[in-house]
Amino acid sequence: MSFTVLTQRSLSLFAAVGGWRTVAEAVASRALFLVAHVLTGQVVTSALIAVGGVLVVAVARVWTDRKYWQAAGALGAVGVSALLAGGTGQAVDFYLPGVVISVVAGVVVLLSMVVRCPVIGVAVGAVRGERLGWRRDRARRRLYQACTAVFLVKYCVAVAVMVPLYRAGQVIPLGIASTLLGPPAAGVCVYLCWRILRAQGVFSTV
Repeated sequence: MSFTVLTQRSLSLFAAVGGWRTVAEAVASRALFLVAHVLTGQVVTSALIAVGGVLVVAVARVWTDRKYWQAAGALGAVGVSALLAGGTGQAVDFYLPGVVISVVAGVVVLLSMVVRCPVIGVAVGAVRGERLGWRRDRARRRLYQACTAVFLVKYCVAVAVMVPLYRAGQVIPLGIASTLLGPPAAGVCVYLCWRILRAQGVFSTV
């Protein structure tokens, strides 16, 4: 399989789950809530501003691209955060879903490595159309383990930073950490894995 074909498949998969707009929405909702809370000090008002910002983007997405479920997903995600914060009156609860996701994702990534079926191998195998055939190749299995370890480090750092901040009720540091250690950090991990896999010739073979 050529690198061009693989890249096209990867981009198609990325677009199917919302593409850069989904990443931007996730970052924007967290940043909007934080800025609004710093300026107003009101949890409910800040949550509504965050929801409103994502709603505007979601409406634009539906109007221009007819991406209904992606828009609904973005609204659902920020809606859960807003309901948690508004329901408890605690600003830190807006970032609780991100904390929980980091913990759960970290456990899943770790378990995938323990059972020698690393999530990066599963993802690349799906893109390449070979499913789990790569598991018979010890060298590639080690390579995918290494790439999956990149994400494990990301989630470990996120949990180590965000959980204490959440427990201490530190809204501003938690908001900054949640914003930076979310989609932006995941993007860095994806880039590093892509460079590792390409350097090892995974993208140039079937």
